[in-house]
Amino acid sequence: MPSILIIVHQESSDPGRIGEQLRARGYHLDIRRPCLGQELPSDMSGHDGCVVFGGPMSANDDHLEFIRKEIDFIPKAVASGKPYLGVCLGAQLLARAGGAVVAPHAEGWHEIGYYAVKPTPKGRDLFPDPLHIFQWHGEGFDLPRGAVRLASTGWFPNQAMRIGSNAYGVQFHPEVTETVMRRWSQYAGHRLVLPGAQARDQMRASCAKYDAGVASWLSGFLDRWLNRTSAAQQDGGEEAVRAVAAG
Repeated sequence: MPSILIIVHQESSDPGRIGEQLRARGYHLDIRRPCLGQELPSDMSGHDGCVVFGGPMSANDDHLEFIRKEIDFIPKAVASGKPYLGVCLGAQLLARAGGAVVAPHAEGWHEIGYYAVKPTPKGRDLFPDPLHIFQWHGEGFDLPRGAVRLASTGWFPNQAMRIGSNAYGVQFHPEVTETVMRRWSQYAGHRLVLPGAQARDQMRASCAKYDAGVASWLSGFLDRWLNRTSAAQQDGGEEAVRAVAAG
């Protein structure tokens, strides 16, 4: 059975809708929690792809050993040519592995709730215009050298990027279902007062309106991601792979 390496960052973390759709395609999920001391593989030879999810920590938390280990591992995943997907923190770690900066918004804005993500010209074949999707972050990432910007919002211009033909990073959370959204907004409700955050009722209304569309979009995106279409090898992608592999 083909296997996808899943990296999560809390004991209770779950790959959510992404995990459900990968299992439906026949993939085994090898879930690792380096934050709890679980080891990462030495390379990607035993896996057919890798997804690195979000978490409450920062990609800049170099004092955490597991953050350093993940930043060291990600170049191996990208250089393998197998599908890599970074979600929120996973995208920021991908950016850092490529030498780019991860930092809070200059004016302190956060995206917590559902926001309209707009594709760039090079992202129009991957994202609808717009894609209303769940977010939960206060930091954003710069693009590594050679990476291709695929989508933006007004506050955080780098919402999705591609490196080479196989590696993607997205700032938003396609894995989040209604159940997960309600849990996060309840347990971390103190964050809903941050600048830019949406009220809980607004999130629930947006979820009812947009969640089915997110699920449909994700299905098509995962098919493209798993197949690693050769057209994506353009746009200086090989330069970006070398940049990440070099750290």
